[in-house]
Amino acid sequence: MENQHAEIVAIITIKPESLQGGGAPVFIVKDQKELQKISMTLEKIMDASAHEVDTDTLVIVAR
Repeated sequence: MENQHAEIVAIITIKPESLQGGGAPVFIVKDQKELQKISMTLEKIMDASAHEVDTDTLVIVAR
């Protein structure tokens, strides 16, 4: 069986000051509505899944 690795391909956040490091594109949004809209759009485009890190940050993960 093949080993599948999940990879964070994007980060969407209302609070960029809470992020450190890099490696994935970061999308900074103004509110919860925009957070949800951008995450749903990126999920579709990247054929990936959105996961809530906390109420202000979502990550898009692809396998």
